[in-house]
Amino acid sequence: MLKKDANWWRQAAIYQIYPRSFKDSDGDGLGDIKGITQGAKYLKSLSLDAVWLSPFFPSALADGGYDVADYRNVDPRLGTLKDFDAMLKALHAEGIRVFVDIVPNHSSDQHEWFQAALAAKPGSKERNRYIFRDGRGKNGELPPNDFVSHFAPSAWTRSKNPDGSAGQWYFHMFAPEQPDFNWDNREVQLDFLKTLKFWSVRGVDGFRIDVAHALKKDFTRFNKSYTKMDSMKIKADGSDILFDRDEVHKIYREWRKLFNQYNPPRVAVAEAYVPASRRTQYASPDELGQAFNFDLLQTPFSSKEYKRIVTENIELASESGSSSTWVLNNHDVVRTVTKFGLPNGTDLNQWLLSDGKSIKVDLALGEKRARAAAMFIMALPGCSYMYQGEELGLFEVADLRPEDMQDPNWSRNVVLKKERVFFKKQGKMITGLAEIHLEKGRDGCRVPLPWRPSGPSFGFGAGKAHLPQPREYGPLSVQSQSNVKGSTLDIYRTALKLRKKLQTTEEFEWIKTGDPQVLHLSRKNGWHCIMNFDGADFTLPQGEVLHSSSPLKGRKLPKNTTVWLKA
Repeated sequence: MLKKDANWWRQAAIYQIYPRSFKDSDGDGLGDIKGITQGAKYLKSLSLDAVWLSPFFPSALADGGYDVADYRNVDPRLGTLKDFDAMLKALHAEGIRVFVDIVPNHSSDQHEWFQAALAAKPGSKERNRYIFRDGRGKNGELPPNDFVSHFAPSAWTRSKNPDGSAGQWYFHMFAPEQPDFNWDNREVQLDFLKTLKFWSVRGVDGFRIDVAHALKKDFTRFNKSYTKMDSMKIKADGSDILFDRDEVHKIYREWRKLFNQYNPPRVAVAEAYVPASRRTQYASPDELGQAFNFDLLQTPFSSKEYKRIVTENIELASESGSSSTWVLNNHDVVRTVTKFGLPNGTDLNQWLLSDGKSIKVDLALGEKRARAAAMFIMALPGCSYMYQGEELGLFEVADLRPEDMQDPNWSRNVVLKKERVFFKKQGKMITGLAEIHLEKGRDGCRVPLPWRPSGPSFGFGAGKAHLPQPREYGPLSVQSQSNVKGSTLDIYRTALKLRKKLQTTEEFEWIKTGDPQVLHLSRKNGWHCIMNFDGADFTLPQGEVLHSSSPLKGRKLPKNTTVWLKA
């Protein structure tokens, strides 16, 4: 059962569930809430402190559930609120807390507020909940400005008036089906407080805040050009037009007051792609309390880079009064096993667009490195976040067919290009327009989990899964790896169980190794973690070997391996 500990989250092990791909209880091809309940014992076997559920709300699935039609309900395809309550009870009974994913930047175009806005007149209170503007040109036929979106050439889509005529344009940072809220509107602010209270009263323990850095925008600077939607290159002074504006922190200070009304206080973590120096504000005790450190997601397997990132983020966490977060995988990036099995510097998008054929992946190397990196971050002070399937050593499915793709990154990032194409029926080459996809998208890391070594969806459900699984997933299934010493699942289970016993104060120190390829850190209670990236076999210091990510050579630590010692 759960203890009322206000600091439980500071060094927690948290597992991200992508509900539609975790477990399907009714055989319709989609993972669901009851599937998560069925998986409660498995989650318990991982010695987790919490799970974070990606959106399970009603959605047209224009963006994997991140287009929310109703923030205070469950998608009927995934279950009911009653099912959610049963799941919450089951996980709490296993000592596992629950985070839900809040998507405050935008709603679905199917949300009742947006439907009301389309039916209302320009300047109405209904339209003021979103960002509507008149178009340019003689008849308003041009977008209000050149702002782009993540998923389409323009961040503006023209609405239709109730009589069918062309109307105003509305702003969407993502897909057209995801109109942005107007966070200058107090009604919007109050409605999200209502949503946070709704789930908190239900017993939810925490929240992951999607695109937390983008709620406040400066539309007074309409004439400024914004032709590349890249939040990784925003200004670091709070003056960017769309991202990380200083005003956003007033919102989160109000949220914190609500969170602190509960015992223990509800916790939150910001998804905020902002410069490291700006991350501390989101993570401060007066705001959300924690912010994702995504630095390792795109970092090569490098001792120098890992040490720099760890040192910097521990210092930042100390400044903010928070604890750091460590992330190797999530639902938006190429799986670590694949990334580490490709040469450093590989353009992952281009590799995906080639269906994974442009460069051969060394999956054995990738799995070995992924295990080592996972054990390394688990030994660090702070929260260790993991993504479903990471504990099975799942790889990125790069060769999904176009007809199977669901991600708007694939369907909307398209250009037309003149090409000569051979048409079989005519038996000749004809010049025509061909669609060239610029991004493969994120479906390859969202392929459903394999639970058994065989069956139409490897035990995910009774029938086929909503994204096809490769046959190589069978040997990686939960059943295949359970009780197999040295399997990736065994490595994770053992490490997470030990981690729970070994966690102590958040202090740590680096210990010199004499080899730049070997990192050695120690925690206050005599717990030592040593990771050999790409060096020669390293002689271990004195101490009891507690666990290793791969077999040792006696007292020698081979490359691509992490070991835990007790001095």
